[in-house]
Amino acid sequence: MRIAFFGTPEFAVPSLRALLGEGFPVVAVVTQPDKPHGRSRSRTVPPPVKIAAEREGIAVYQPTTPRDASFMKTIEGLNLDLGVVVAYGHILRPELLAIPTLGMINVHASLLPELRGAAPIQHAILTGTDETGVSIMQMEKGMDSGPVMLRVPTPIAPDETFGELTVRLAEVGALALIQALTLVGSGNAEPTEQDHSRATMAPKITRETAKINWHESGMRISRLIRAMDPAPGAWALLDNVPVKFFGPRLIDSNNGRAPGTVIRRDDGFAIAAKHDAIQFMDLQPAGRKRMPAASWLRGFPKDSEITFR
Repeated sequence: MRIAFFGTPEFAVPSLRALLGEGFPVVAVVTQPDKPHGRSRSRTVPPPVKIAAEREGIAVYQPTTPRDASFMKTIEGLNLDLGVVVAYGHILRPELLAIPTLGMINVHASLLPELRGAAPIQHAILTGTDETGVSIMQMEKGMDSGPVMLRVPTPIAPDETFGELTVRLAEVGALALIQALTLVGSGNAEPTEQDHSRATMAPKITRETAKINWHESGMRISRLIRAMDPAPGAWALLDNVPVKFFGPRLIDSNNGRAPGTVIRRDDGFAIAAKHDAIQFMDLQPAGRKRMPAASWLRGFPKDSEITFR
């Protein structure tokens, strides 16, 4: 079974390593181009999948777009049996999906048909569900709408962040991928159509998605902060300067203060929400490193009023 692996971020690396560790013949890796880095943008950084593939001596392809005609010819020439896609970052056209004899399968970080789209892990936390998981899906033209070969659920801890859940789901996905390919190899794979009437979407996270609205409940704000940790970071403005928040802890009362107002406490401070308040472990003002929230507050006079918006 000749396999091409399509993936880009750290989330995809455990799946690639699992394939290689189990002896599956990965003959090519397709990933996104190296990205400019630093203020001058003069240095480029390779994707994590590229680094992992080169260490194993696997041929790496980095098309600007997988629609490129020369890239399509390259893939056709590999005589592939299967394509495996894990967070590649591009939508693949039907012509490309049809090249491998057995088509392509995708490791998707949700229990499909729930949370189709680019950001299922963040939206699982945002919606407050207590369970998510990984689905192994046959790819087709639609957005994460293909038949599902395998679903593996896992609970979401009450204080789990996007970063922490991503690491766990990457490992769950790697194990599920090997299980699914074992079924394919034995002829026992039985993909089932999704119930499209139950589909929900997980669109790409934008800057506005990550903006805190202090007029919402503390629980909702807490979920937003965890869903944006470590990146891009949930933020609010103080004197028109963005500040990011991390490590939320709910406080029962907002002491009658207006939403967004800082409430000083013996153990630091909280910020008033709609009916309650939230205390934070860390803050990150624009242009500065992440720091303990209590240390940040010491930079203000004790009797000053501080309000975020």
